[in-house]
Amino acid sequence: MTKIGIIKEGKIPIDRRVPLTPQQAKYVKDNFDVEVVVQTSDIRCFSDDDYRNADLPIVDSVEDCDIILGVKEVPIDKLIPNKTHFFFSHTIKKQDYNRDLLRSILNKKIRLIDWETLTNENGNRIIAFGRWAGIVGAYNGIWTYGKRYNLFTLRRAHECFDYEDLKTEFKKIKLPNIKIALTGGGRVAKGAMEVLLGAGISQVTPHDFLTQRFDEPVFTQLNSRDYNKRRAGGDFLRNEFYKSPEQYEGDFLKYTRVTDLLIACAFWDPAAPVLFHREDIIKDDFDIKVIADITCDIEGSIPSTKKPSTIDDPIYDYNPTDDEIEQALTDEGNITVMAVDNLPCELPRDASESFGNELVNNVIPHLLGGDEKGVIQRATITNAGHLTEKYSYLQDYVDGK
Repeated sequence: MTKIGIIKEGKIPIDRRVPLTPQQAKYVKDNFDVEVVVQTSDIRCFSDDDYRNADLPIVDSVEDCDIILGVKEVPIDKLIPNKTHFFFSHTIKKQDYNRDLLRSILNKKIRLIDWETLTNENGNRIIAFGRWAGIVGAYNGIWTYGKRYNLFTLRRAHECFDYEDLKTEFKKIKLPNIKIALTGGGRVAKGAMEVLLGAGISQVTPHDFLTQRFDEPVFTQLNSRDYNKRRAGGDFLRNEFYKSPEQYEGDFLKYTRVTDLLIACAFWDPAAPVLFHREDIIKDDFDIKVIADITCDIEGSIPSTKKPSTIDDPIYDYNPTDDEIEQALTDEGNITVMAVDNLPCELPRDASESFGNELVNNVIPHLLGGDEKGVIQRATITNAGHLTEKYSYLQDYVDGK
C-alpha cells in the first residue's frame, strides 16, 4: 500500500501552512486506499491533535513513506533519498539561491514534483496559493500606504484568525483620492481585486486611469497588453507575447506618472520586458511611492525589489539615487516596498483549506490513479538522479554555468 507523509515544514522563516488539512487528509486515506501519516509539528496552523482527531497517525519521521507532501522548500538535510517529494522548489527560473537544493535532489535520486508545474492539458495550473497571495498582498499594500502616511491603523493579516476576521478591518481604511495600479489577470490579481473592491475602492479602466482625475481612491487592473508593445509595431498578440516575449518592449512608464500605489501580481518571464528601471525612478515624473510586489521576483521586473521581506518585518525603503535598501519609512524620497515572499502564510488556515481542495480534486486522482492525462509526468522535474526531458534546460544551472 502506498504511504503518504505530510512533512513538518523546515524552512526558516517558518511556514504554518499545510498541503492537506486534517479532514482532507482523512478523505484521501479513506477514498484512495493509501496510508497517510503526519510528521509531528509545533508550528502548523492545524495541531497534531487536529490530525489525531481525524484518525491520522502522528509520527516522528516520514522516511518510510513513498510520497512526501510539503509546502515550501525542504532543507537539504531533510530531503529523503529515493522518494517522491512534492513542494515549491523555486528552481524552474534558475533561482541562484536554490541551485544547491536542486543538485542535492539529483544526487539523492529524488523524484521532484513542483506544485508550480502541475498543469492541465492546456498548460493552466491546477493547484496554487495564488488567490491568497493576492488577498494578503493587496491588504499589506494598503496597510503599508496607511502606515507611510499615518492615515489609519490596521491589524496585520496574520493577527486575524481568518479571512472573515480580516474583512472586518476594511471599514477602517480611509484613503485619499490616490490611484492604485494592479498588474496581472490571474488568480493572484483576482485575489488582490477582492480586497480592493471589498475595501470600497472603485475600479476604473486603464484609459480613464491615465486621463482622468477622481475625487476618491481608484484602481485599475492592467493586463500584459496594457503595458507591453511590439517592437516591430502593430497589435499586441497575447499568444505571441507569451511564446516570444523578447519581441516586445515595455510601455509601463505612462502609468508610473499617475500611480501612487503599485500592486504587482503579474507572472514575469525573465525574457519579457521589465516594468521600469532604476533610472526611471529618479526622474521627476515618477510618482509611485509604495510598491506591494506580490510576485517578489528579486531584481526582476521591479528594480526596487532587491530582497524579500518577511511577515515579521514586511517593509523596507528603496533609495533609488544610491540603488540601496534602507530602513522603512525613513525618507520621503524613497519608495516603500512590501515584498513578503510567503504571503499566504499570513492566512494559513484559509490558504491551506483552498490548496488542499485543489490537491484532492485535481492532483491526487492522477497521482494515485495511473496518470493517464500526464499531469504528474508533465510536472516531474527530476527522476532517478536526472532532469526530465522537459526540464533539461536546467542542466547548465545545475552545472553552475
